[in-house]
Amino acid sequence: MQLTVLMILSVILIGCNNPFAPKLDTSLSGNNTILGDQHQIDGVFQNFKQAYAFRDSTIYGQLLAPNFIFIYRDYDKGVDVFWGRDDDIRTTYGLFQNVQRLDLVWNSVISSTVEPDSLKAIVIRNFNLTVTFSANDIVRVDGYANWTLERSRSADIWKITRWRDESNF
Repeated sequence: MQLTVLMILSVILIGCNNPFAPKLDTSLSGNNTILGDQHQIDGVFQNFKQAYAFRDSTIYGQLLAPNFIFIYRDYDKGVDVFWGRDDDIRTTYGLFQNVQRLDLVWNSVISSTVEPDSLKAIVIRNFNLTVTFSANDIVRVDGYANWTLERSRSADIWKITRWRDESNF
């Protein structure tokens, strides 16, 4: 009798814990996240890399300020081309949807200037980007990202307000 009661209690106590369906971790510790802290400039670079790696336009959109401007040089026409945040998100979303993989490597910071009030920064950083459309269609882009980052208060997160693409693409 005691053995039966003990077995029933054991089944009740451990029967609700499925080892193949562990509990959701609801802790708020930041050690388990792959995203960076955008209160730090390095966190913006980390999040940009993750947005590309996961082809996630939601993460990408959170990096850009409402007044964001993207600039690149059209060497065929000899002019700089500009577009705003909406066009950039739409273009980047199209890129994310049409590639199999994006591998971004951030290299050296060539230049970094943070204004004394810590509300504006200009960072020029070298990068390598491998764009895999298919096994037979791989494009490598090398260059510099020339970013202006801003925030309203020093307690706010950094957002990219200007990106001049200085690459070979």
